[in-house]
Amino acid sequence: MKVLILTKKRILILLSCVLIAALAIGVASYSANKVVATMSETREIPIYYVDTREKVCAISFDAAWGNEQTAALLDTLDKYDVKTTFFLVKQWVDSYPDSVKEIAARGHDIGNHSATHPHMAQLDDKSQREEITACNKAVETLTGYSPTLFRAPYGEYDNKLVRNLRDLDMYCVQWNIDSLDWKDPSADEIVTRIREKLCPGSIILLHNGAKNTPEALPRLIEAIRAEGYRIVPISELIPAGEYTTDHEGKMILTNQKSTEKSSEP
Repeated sequence: MKVLILTKKRILILLSCVLIAALAIGVASYSANKVVATMSETREIPIYYVDTREKVCAISFDAAWGNEQTAALLDTLDKYDVKTTFFLVKQWVDSYPDSVKEIAARGHDIGNHSATHPHMAQLDDKSQREEITACNKAVETLTGYSPTLFRAPYGEYDNKLVRNLRDLDMYCVQWNIDSLDWKDPSADEIVTRIREKLCPGSIILLHNGAKNTPEALPRLIEAIRAEGYRIVPISELIPAGEYTTDHEGKMILTNQKSTEKSSEP
């Protein structure tokens, strides 16, 4: 029979092995618990479009830089008697206060597009709220109206952003049709892209500073109407009441009473 003699060196090796095994078990247990916690957390999804059978859609403009084309866009919208939604960055609001007032005076929605156009998902709760509230205050100072719609810069969001907006009684709104007008496609390409993707409840993304958007806008309005659609601001497209969003971001009402909002004056 062999007798194992526990020398000091062997004792140290044995203790090291035990310690390594214990650490491995601890790491595995932590990782497993973290995965379970992550899987159990509900993913918060903004509104990309609205669940409706009615042929109705919304056009929206993001305004963060530049203002050369805003007046032309507003004149076209007036010509066709169309109301839309402009998502404004506070820096843009501060730079072009007269345009902000004009957008509101002509009956368009003004939405919040943050204060400084940051990557919102990279901010903590406090910083996210500061971005949101600073823009709201700037718009309210000029128009007397505090926005209830928010669009995240770059379309980037996380769970805490959607929850922060909910706590502030605001909607986090994305889009289901990206015109890609910021890439400077031709007016015809912009119209074709949107028309091919159009569906009831669609929210269309355009930009006030894109090169060919003013030329595309009248054609776009005519094309949408030719398909039998009515164009409304996002505030009118979104029905009031409790709702959920599915994996595609479709807004679905959870209480039937909410459908009454669309008939309000």
